[in-house]
Amino acid sequence: MATTLKLYSRYGCHLCDDMLEQLNGQREKHRFLLEVIDITGDERLEALYGTRVPVLAATDAEICYYFLDEAALDKYFRDL
Repeated sequence: MATTLKLYSRYGCHLCDDMLEQLNGQREKHRFLLEVIDITGDERLEALYGTRVPVLAATDAEICYYFLDEAALDKYFRDL
C-alpha cells in the first residue's frame, strides 16, 4: 500500500508549485499518494503554517518546508 503525503500550500504560491513539480518527479523513486491541501481560509491550518508554506508532511511527521529536501524525503521512506 502506498504512503500518503500531504502538501500544505496556498493558491498562487510559486514555491508550492515548485515543490509539487519536484514531488511528481519523485514518484518513480518513492511510491506515494499526494494530497494537496490549500490552507487558505482554514483558520486552524493558517494558524499552524502561516506563511511557512509549502509544507510536506506525513501522518506522523513534517518532512520539509519551503523547498523539497530530497535527503529528508529519502530518510522518511527509508525509516518506514
